[in-house]
Amino acid sequence: MARDSQAALVALNRFGFGARGGAAGDFINAASDPRGFVKGELGRPNGVLLEIPGLASTPALAKAVFQYQFEIQQARDAAAKSTTGTATEGPQPAPDAKQPQRRNLSLSNIANDISPKEPAMQQAQNSAAAPPAETMQPSAPKPAPPPNIIQKTYRAEALARMQRAVMADCGFAERLVVFWSNHFCISANKGGLARMWAGSFEREAIRPYVFGRFADMLKAVEQHPAMLFFLDNQQSLGPDSRAGLNRKRGLNENLAREIMELHTLGVNGGYSQDDVTSLARIITGWTYAGRQGQLGEPGTFAFNANAHQPGAHRVMGKAYEANGVAQGEAVLADIARHPSTAKFIAGKFARHFVADDPPPVLVARLTDVFTKTDGDLKAMSIALVDSDEAWKTPLTKIRSPYEFLMATGRLLGRIPDDPGRYIGGLSVLGQPLWSPAGPNGFPDSNAAWAAPEGMKLRLDISAQVASRLADSIDPRDLLELVAADAASPETRRTVERAETRQQALALLLMSPEFQRR
Repeated sequence: MARDSQAALVALNRFGFGARGGAAGDFINAASDPRGFVKGELGRPNGVLLEIPGLASTPALAKAVFQYQFEIQQARDAAAKSTTGTATEGPQPAPDAKQPQRRNLSLSNIANDISPKEPAMQQAQNSAAAPPAETMQPSAPKPAPPPNIIQKTYRAEALARMQRAVMADCGFAERLVVFWSNHFCISANKGGLARMWAGSFEREAIRPYVFGRFADMLKAVEQHPAMLFFLDNQQSLGPDSRAGLNRKRGLNENLAREIMELHTLGVNGGYSQDDVTSLARIITGWTYAGRQGQLGEPGTFAFNANAHQPGAHRVMGKAYEANGVAQGEAVLADIARHPSTAKFIAGKFARHFVADDPPPVLVARLTDVFTKTDGDLKAMSIALVDSDEAWKTPLTKIRSPYEFLMATGRLLGRIPDDPGRYIGGLSVLGQPLWSPAGPNGFPDSNAAWAAPEGMKLRLDISAQVASRLADSIDPRDLLELVAADAASPETRRTVERAETRQQALALLLMSPEFQRR
C-alpha cells in the first residue's frame, strides 16, 4: 500500500496530538492507513477511561475535602478564642490561609520540564540547586508549605491526563475527551470543591460517554456534583417549595440557562426565557450531599424534595408532570434529541476538528448522523473521520496551548513527571487547565490562539526548549517524524539552513507543520 504523507499529517495533527518521537513510528503507521490509524482508538472503548491507582471518586474526594475544611474551621475557631497572642508579635496568618499554588510561570522552567535531560545533567542541576550548608543562615526564608489536599489532588489529576495525552498512539480519543470536557466545562477557579473535583468530573461524566450517547453524557454532566456546584444549583430553591418559603429566596437560573444555551440547543435554538425559568423550576432540588450526609453519601448527586418547586411545568411547548427528579430527566432526554441540539453539536464538532468555518455539507452530514443514531457520539466521530471534507480541508486551525504543549512533549519523548510546569505553561499561554473564564469554555478559533502576543509566547517557549537540548538531537530528523514528505520546501529549507541546531528546533516547533491542524 502506497504511503500518503499529507494524509498522515492530517491524521496526526487534525485528529491527534502529533507524532511521538523515538521509535514509535507514528508517521509511517499513519501514512500507511491514515483513516484506520485514527479510527483504531475508537475500537477500544475502555481505552478512553482513566482508571489509575490514586485517583479517587468524587464521593471519596468530597469526604477528604469536607474533613480538611472542617479541620481548618476548627483551627480558625481555636485561634479566635486564643488569648495567648500579644500585639507585639504582629499579625499572624489565619490557620486556613490559602497558600499560593506552587506554580512557577517562568518560561525557562516550563521549557525545562518539557525538554528531556541527560541523567548526568539532571544530577548536576540538582546539586547546583542545593546551597552549601555554610550558606544556610537562620534568617533564610522558610520553605513553602507542602501543598494541601486540594492542590495535591488537582496536580495528580492533571498529571494523569497529560501523561495519557503524551503516551496515546494517535490521541484522537484524548482529543475527544478535551473537546467534550470543554463543551461541558466547569472552572477549577470556582473554589476548593471545583478544583478538587475538576479531574473526577472529567473521569466520571465525560470519559465513559465519549463513545456513547449524547443524552447519557448530558444527564451525567448535569447531575454531577461538580457541575451543580459550578453553576450554583444547590442554591436554587423553588419559590413555593418548603425551603423556598422558609428562607425567602428562590430560583437560580444558571444551570438551566447553560443547559439550553451552551450544552444543547444553542443560541437561537428555539427556546425562550420562559423556558429557561421553567427548566430552572424543574431542576430545583438537584444538589449534592454535603459533609453531614443528610441527603445521602457526601459528594453524591441528591434530590432534595424540600427545595423542589412542586407541580407540572411546560418547556418548549410540552408539559412535564410532577415526578420528582424524573421530571428534569425527562426534559434533558427531550432536548438532547431536539433538532436544534443536533445542529448545534454537529457544527461545534466540525468547527473544532476541521475549520473555523467548516464545510456546510460536513455539518449537515454530522447533523444527520447525530439525529438518526439518537446522538451516538462514536457514530458521529466515525462519520467525521470517514468524511472527505475532513481530509481535504487545508490545515488552517492553530493548535490550542494545551495541544501545543502536549505535541511538544510527544515529539521530544518527554512523558510528564511533574505537572507543575505544564500547568504553569498553560496559564502563561492563556488556557489554564480546567479553568476557563466562563461557562462557555475556552475559545476554539484562530482569532483566539493566533494572536501575535500568544504566538510570541510560543516562540519564547520553543526557544527555551531548544536551548536545553544542546546537540543531543538533530532537528532534521525530528522534521521527518513530524511531517516527512509533507513538509513544505520552505519549512525544510528553514530548518536545514538554521545557524544552530537550537535555532532549527525552535523554528521547527513554530512551523506550520507543527502549529497547525
